[in-house]
Amino acid sequence: MKIRSYQASDEASVISLWEACDLVRPWNDPRKDIQRKLTVQPELFVVGLLGAELVATVMAGYDGHRGWVNYLAVAEQHRRRGFGRVLMQQVEARLKELGCPKLNMQVRATNRAVVAFYERLGYAEEHNISLGKRLIPDN
Repeated sequence: MKIRSYQASDEASVISLWEACDLVRPWNDPRKDIQRKLTVQPELFVVGLLGAELVATVMAGYDGHRGWVNYLAVAEQHRRRGFGRVLMQQVEARLKELGCPKLNMQVRATNRAVVAFYERLGYAEEHNISLGKRLIPDN
């Protein structure tokens, strides 16, 4: 798998992958999420390719205190080949270069397979409550 930074021509393939991986929610417009990401640390939005086929994505960020990961996705037919692990290693290295001391993420509690994936990568479940407030509605 070749890893590179997101390019504008990837948009349709990225959104299609996110939809296939059940990452898109009605309250989040994926096109707006992409455009927002491109204004802040676009180098932390990477894709994985097999030939010309986009098969994986990850979007990360660092606010000076903590790093965050969003939209880690691997096409179902390409799972269990280490692509998710490689993408996570890539963003971890990029975040570490920025001086990021800790990486956080949110995973739906019902998605036990994804929780198990991250645990295999050395992440541990933390007993925090996630709070959120929408400042700009997408729809």
